[in-house]
Amino acid sequence: MRRGLGESLLTYALVVEEIARGWMSVSGVINTHFIVAHMISRHGTDEQKQHFLPRMATGEVRGSFSMSEPDLGSDVAAIKTRARRDGDAYVIDGAKMWLTNGGSSNLIALLVKTDEGADKAHQNLTTFLVEKPAGFGEVAPGLRIPGKLDKMGYKGVDTTEAVFDGFRIGADQVLGGAPGKGFSFMMDGVEVGRVNVAARACGIAIRAFELAVAYAQQRSTFGKPIAQHQAIAFKLAEMATKVEAAHLMMVNAARLKDSGARNDVEAGMAKLIASEYCAEVTQESFRIHGGYGYSKEYEIERLMREAPFLLIGEGTSEIQKTIISRGLLREYKTQS
Repeated sequence: MRRGLGESLLTYALVVEEIARGWMSVSGVINTHFIVAHMISRHGTDEQKQHFLPRMATGEVRGSFSMSEPDLGSDVAAIKTRARRDGDAYVIDGAKMWLTNGGSSNLIALLVKTDEGADKAHQNLTTFLVEKPAGFGEVAPGLRIPGKLDKMGYKGVDTTEAVFDGFRIGADQVLGGAPGKGFSFMMDGVEVGRVNVAARACGIAIRAFELAVAYAQQRSTFGKPIAQHQAIAFKLAEMATKVEAAHLMMVNAARLKDSGARNDVEAGMAKLIASEYCAEVTQESFRIHGGYGYSKEYEIERLMREAPFLLIGEGTSEIQKTIISRGLLREYKTQS
């Protein structure tokens, strides 16, 4: 028994959107945990599902996942962290970067390179389920979590490195018991993550718009509220339109994933448009606030520091365009 609620990705995304409207960091804590649970639920062995999912549902186990490294982010196939087989175990060496929940989690879904003898680089990648104590420093023999990274925003969640030096892990901790399948498992998780990032972007954009429209009706210049000046009114109209468009694309991507259909293109589109529109709406809200937008006493200042993260998280806008264009060319391939 897994004891989860069994709700849809769409329901989850709408909840995340509302949480991010209040404070994005809370939705970040949930996101990485959800991605790991999704990956185990979809691809784990029966033993892995029974071992992790009930405790993940109660919060006893908190998940994080790791693909990025100090010298690479989007180029996942170039991963350098390695796991070599040693009897009924593997030995992992290398460094990972940008682990959300890296210190507070006690489970990491870790993508590393293994020697599967495949010609294609991504077929030599394997996902491990690394159990560890929460905390910082030498948390387990061969595994060190150096400390929290100091970020511009998104400060309510710990983001860390992870350094592996001769870390031993049982072969039964390979996700799905399938070496060489780690890339496809991770990409499935990332599709869910991109819907989450789109939902977070929608939440921040909604809040930035709310702050702008409220302030524009309170602040007066030249004898009337600035909302009555056409320059500001048109800004508000454009902001509201962008918020609505981003929300609809996020909902579409979530529904498609729920249907069981492939949604890499739609998730990429939703993440691209929502994150870009979020940055634009937040910037416009900041401008409408004038000098007060630069003060920490006003909420828009925090949103200005948090919105840029969404342009990067779960793949940059340029990566989303690559995914989208490849999908379009695949769908509309010219028949020779």
